[in-house]
Amino acid sequence: MKLTHDVFLEQQQKLIMTPELRQAIAVLQMSTLELGEYIQKEIQENPFLEEKEAEESNESQSEKETDDNKLDQWMEYLDDRGNGMVEKEEEITFENFVTRRPSLYEHLEFQLRMTVTDPDQFRIGEYLLGSIDENGYLVIDIDEVVSKLQVNHAMVAQTIEIIQSFHPHGVGARGLAECLLIQLHHYGKNEQLIEKIIREHLEDIARGRMNKIASSLGIPVQQVQEICDLIRTLDPKPGLQYGNDQEIKYILPDVVVEKIDGEYVVIVNDGQFPHLIINQTYQRFMRQPNAFDAEARKYLEEKMGSAIWLIRSIEQRRMTLYKVSNAIVEFQKEFLDNGVTSLKPLTLREIAEIVDVHESTVSRATNNKYMQTPQGLFELKFFFSTGVHAYGGEEKVSARSIKHILEEIVASEDPMHPLSDEAIAKLIQSKGIRISRRTVAKYRQELGIAATMSRRRY
Repeated sequence: MKLTHDVFLEQQQKLIMTPELRQAIAVLQMSTLELGEYIQKEIQENPFLEEKEAEESNESQSEKETDDNKLDQWMEYLDDRGNGMVEKEEEITFENFVTRRPSLYEHLEFQLRMTVTDPDQFRIGEYLLGSIDENGYLVIDIDEVVSKLQVNHAMVAQTIEIIQSFHPHGVGARGLAECLLIQLHHYGKNEQLIEKIIREHLEDIARGRMNKIASSLGIPVQQVQEICDLIRTLDPKPGLQYGNDQEIKYILPDVVVEKIDGEYVVIVNDGQFPHLIINQTYQRFMRQPNAFDAEARKYLEEKMGSAIWLIRSIEQRRMTLYKVSNAIVEFQKEFLDNGVTSLKPLTLREIAEIVDVHESTVSRATNNKYMQTPQGLFELKFFFSTGVHAYGGEEKVSARSIKHILEEIVASEDPMHPLSDEAIAKLIQSKGIRISRRTVAKYRQELGIAATMSRRRY
């Protein structure tokens, strides 16, 4: 076989992910709150950006002086930058001392300091606290602590008992049963029968096997039901009460839909963040040919280009969000009039074809965004769902609508004789919707509705 080398010319078309394109994509995905925070950050870092006033007025002398002062400060910064001597000092303000809820570890450590005075026991306690997971469970064995710290076994066990007396109740447990028993002891409900059910029948409780528990213990099933109701009031993951506060998110509608003169009007909620313009003072100064050296001019041109791209990206986000939201509203008018039972099946591709953009653009535009409607506040992703066929035609019914019907059926059932998935399927079918028992079971599980046996009351 003879090997030869040949040279070919081949033309390829590629999409280059420039920094500007990355910024546009990032801005499109941001919620109103996130965009507001991002804009404030950019205003502080980019001198070419400034907030547009609600009403433009003639520039006063004081405003000119302010602009001149800003310019002097910026020039001083450029000089320092050129000399490589820029120093950043953190301004000390009240915002640096924002109150926050303590973490689980901090909360437990505070109680440990207030409870334990012996230095050795405190050292053991700190080590144990470091081995408690986010759910509040102790995930280390006593023998491992004894070996690691070279301490007495009895002192480790005693320290664990002390930690298990802390708030939140149930913390420091080494399993679900122990966690529930700690809480029962705290609430004064630690009766022998309840403890026995927790130790031996947790899986039966989860599966709704009330008759099995009653038969095993020789007690009425109604008594088992009452005990299980009490157990379900306990917290299986007490540590989550002190989760990360940074995960708390406040919902602000990105789009508002109002009905005016019989027509639905879409309003993009862009009044929650500043409207940006290019700072005219810096822009004029940039036109002076010999004002900067080459390095400083290059830096300023990058900043100006970044400011222009940000303003364009924000406007592009607004237009895309408006078009996508308007298409959703047009498609889901019956939902806006009648509620969730009238929600239609809808896919990202269908909206993408209406708006004439790529499907991924619709996905980004609806990601983490909320719409305020006459029916309430909904995430934009809420309006997209698959569907099943109705009898007598090709029209589909949204899966969300079916789930809503399922919830209503379960809410109105006789708790002493709960409906099976097959019975629920037949009731939904009576409304003209084609659905199988298996689909009902799937939707029920997605809604967090227990199986028939677990819903039964005695």
